[in-house]
Amino acid sequence: MKRRTWILSALGATGALVVGWGVMPARSRIGSGALMLPSQGEVALNGWIKIGADGGVGLAMPRSEMGQGVHTALAMLAADELDLPMARVRLEQAGSDAIYGNVAMFVGSLPFHPLDSEGPSKTNGVRVGQWMVSKIARELGINATGGSSTMADLWDPLRMAAATARSSLLGAAAARWNVPVADLRVLDGVVQHGSGKKAHYGELAKDAAASTPAGVTAKSAKDWKLIGKATARNDIATKTDGTAVFGIDVRLPDMLFASVRHCPMLGGTVQTLDAKTALTLPGVRKLVPLDSLGGSTAGFAIVAKTTWHARRALDAVQVQWKPRAGGALDSQQIESALLAKLQSEKGYAFYSKGDADKAEADASRKLEATYKAPYLAHATMEPMNCTAQVKDGRVEVWVGTQVPQMAAAIAAKTASVSKDNVTVHVTLLGGGFGRRLDVDFVAQAVRVAMECEGTPVQLSWSREEDTTHDFYRPMHVAQLRAAFDAQGQVSSLRIKSAGDAITPRWMERGLPALAGPFDMPDKTTAEGLFDLPYGFANQHMAHVASTMGVPVGFWRSVGHSHNAFFSEGFIDELAAEVKQDPLAFRLSLLKEAPRYAAVLQMAADKFGWSKPLAPGHSRGIALHESFGAIVAEAVEVSLAEGQPRVHRVVCAIDCGIVVNPATVAQQMESAVIFALTAALYGKIDIKDSTVQQTNFTSYQMVDLAQSPVVETFIVPSTRPPAGVGEPGVPPLAPAVAGAMFALSGKRQRALPLVA
Repeated sequence: MKRRTWILSALGATGALVVGWGVMPARSRIGSGALMLPSQGEVALNGWIKIGADGGVGLAMPRSEMGQGVHTALAMLAADELDLPMARVRLEQAGSDAIYGNVAMFVGSLPFHPLDSEGPSKTNGVRVGQWMVSKIARELGINATGGSSTMADLWDPLRMAAATARSSLLGAAAARWNVPVADLRVLDGVVQHGSGKKAHYGELAKDAAASTPAGVTAKSAKDWKLIGKATARNDIATKTDGTAVFGIDVRLPDMLFASVRHCPMLGGTVQTLDAKTALTLPGVRKLVPLDSLGGSTAGFAIVAKTTWHARRALDAVQVQWKPRAGGALDSQQIESALLAKLQSEKGYAFYSKGDADKAEADASRKLEATYKAPYLAHATMEPMNCTAQVKDGRVEVWVGTQVPQMAAAIAAKTASVSKDNVTVHVTLLGGGFGRRLDVDFVAQAVRVAMECEGTPVQLSWSREEDTTHDFYRPMHVAQLRAAFDAQGQVSSLRIKSAGDAITPRWMERGLPALAGPFDMPDKTTAEGLFDLPYGFANQHMAHVASTMGVPVGFWRSVGHSHNAFFSEGFIDELAAEVKQDPLAFRLSLLKEAPRYAAVLQMAADKFGWSKPLAPGHSRGIALHESFGAIVAEAVEVSLAEGQPRVHRVVCAIDCGIVVNPATVAQQMESAVIFALTAALYGKIDIKDSTVQQTNFTSYQMVDLAQSPVVETFIVPSTRPPAGVGEPGVPPLAPAVAGAMFALSGKRQRALPLVA
């Protein structure tokens, strides 16, 4: 606790230095209408809502849509508060003001145990830490789509902004007709009075903008008309007919196209280069050298009339590469080094309860296991790309990004202009999963555009470049040890993990002004290990941080993605050791965590845990909390020709208030397929600093024929919304591993799973 207090003190000191949080008042997140740019006939009522002449609503959209459904969910919040049909809500990209910054994502990065962080059990230290980081995050206003945080972050601010606008509109109608506000009602965006008087929002907007509503409250649950109802997504039509614009779809007049080639060796550079032949090929315009920008490996780009011309010219360039200065990277050697660290270093203790040392000393026996997880690539369906134009001292960028402000900052730095002279247009993202929290490809596009004399240029990566030059999910290993008392019951659980920390490396690349002179303990390294809900009397959870040289980044569900495999896999081992059913053993440890027990029980009941399965089939189950949501998954598995086949997955989730249950089901299905791919096939091997996997032929994905039936069940809740996009990933691998053990008797302690 002393070290955790030190962390919070350091955060507070940093915040004081950066924004003077101790003397500044709390920043309202509703904002003024001046933050929105009204078009002809529009009137802005606050920083989120403007009203069109036709009575429709323009909604500022600060979060990126990458398939997770936030554009629909946020539009539902506004439409519900304004009593307006969803079709009347138009989305427009939000500006860069601090009101649009993501507060919840930064608060969620604090290393607090969830059972100490909510309800009556919340400690003063937790309250102070959350308040402190929340205040800093509000002032910094960093707009990011990540950490499954959108609904948690905007649930209150956006509803209040819409409720404030509604109050102003009703107040304007009441003043115009000289009637009490209480006598008015709204139907589909039309304010009506019993006398027959009515006006749509567009007719009241100017008067509403001049009013100052007071005592505004958002609707209570009994008055919701959209929230909680399955609603069709508002992006399906354009994605179906092909008119949706992803980054790679951007087309501008006279646009050129560029393709990039990096040094095959991570961290390497160009030694010699001969482009004479390449530059004589049809359609080719020029070659642009690329240094290491935004953390990328150095290389070069070819600019041409089309992407095909550019890629053809890349192959004609004669180049010799120079390896990284720090020596060759090798994933096998890195694994050995991490395992050695487990033995030689104590690590940072994220959580301690009771006295694990004494419990181990008094133990009748112990059980120990070592678990391993490899590097993984993001493999988004849309490879990295960005369109940029540098002209007349200004930079304009069109890109699918999870961090538009960081994209603007690196564009400004690359082109040596003020950030005020940079405009970023955020397109739809063809997959993010954390990869588009980095902006290296934005810097490359701007660098190339600087050489194109004002002509816009679209830079794109091939699938091979995307796979071999990712910011990978880091390799991690863990040593788990349990002690048993004289009665044969588990008396302590000790977990020590080792692997690279993501957050410090990401901040160095994208937020260098906030990166510290030394690495602080990073929650992502130990999440899913230190924050278990199980009631072991004695616990000690530590992590040994490393910097192995491989570029690492956030990957869907981050540390939970592998740590849940470690912890839940070992829980299965403990259940077998005490000769209990995996479900019953977990429930026996959740007496002080009823929310977790309810989710686990729902998954088991809906699966039919006690019912017999077909011959050759078995079951597995796992429970995990991440990003504020609790998910349990029960799976049915068989082995065919030595390979696991997952037939059915039943998901139960408690994610607080559900805005759109259809999206929850879609995200659970997406997470299961994503996690199953990683569990069965996911692995990045590095030899001589070169990634061995290059495309989907060597970095395999689960296909349609291998996809299981996925059933989703939602635990009703009155808590504020929590994450949905990522929490379905962590439980899948350990659940499948448990089922495989039941079939083969072989423990699965390494990913990917091997029968």
